[in-house]
Amino acid sequence: MKLSIVIRFTTSKPPWRDLSPVQATPYDKEIIAVDDASTDGSREILARLAQHYDNVKTFYHQHNQGKGAALRTGFAQVTGDVVIIQDADLEYRPVDYPSLLEPIEQNVADVVYGSRMVGGRPHRVLFFWHYMGNRAVTTLSNMFTNLNLSDMEVGYKVFKAEVLKGVNIKSGRFGVEPELTAKIAKKGLAHL
Repeated sequence: MKLSIVIRFTTSKPPWRDLSPVQATPYDKEIIAVDDASTDGSREILARLAQHYDNVKTFYHQHNQGKGAALRTGFAQVTGDVVIIQDADLEYRPVDYPSLLEPIEQNVADVVYGSRMVGGRPHRVLFFWHYMGNRAVTTLSNMFTNLNLSDMEVGYKVFKAEVLKGVNIKSGRFGVEPELTAKIAKKGLAHL
């Protein structure tokens, strides 16, 4: 099983510095890095990493187009069997890949969403109103998709690559989260 790990890079404070935690994962993988017009030196770092690692493919937006556009660019380059969306700041840790991939490897799910709302492991504290907003958006998404997600806006999403075929992302920015969820729910696939 080959992974395609799609990462959007945008100006961040403090800026990310390397992909070694992603590279250290024990999988056959390609890293699809989409620089969304960053101004923090990411473009130069990505160029060096692409020269150093054969499995890093870099793509550059000339102006910031948003998360949806970056995912659209990245998904178009996928050659792996499974696609993982990874945030560049590594807020979601690559050491969690085995837990996310297990349902797909066991063929009990076609799509796996992480969650910041459940689980007994340590996690970052969410601000109250951020949490309430997330719950409201997730509840609305669940109502329209007939899914029972706990965190529709989570950055970690894992898909069998074939699931994304024919999914035409139109949202340029963070509207991609509910759009992707709705389009995949329409396909009637197994979610976890």
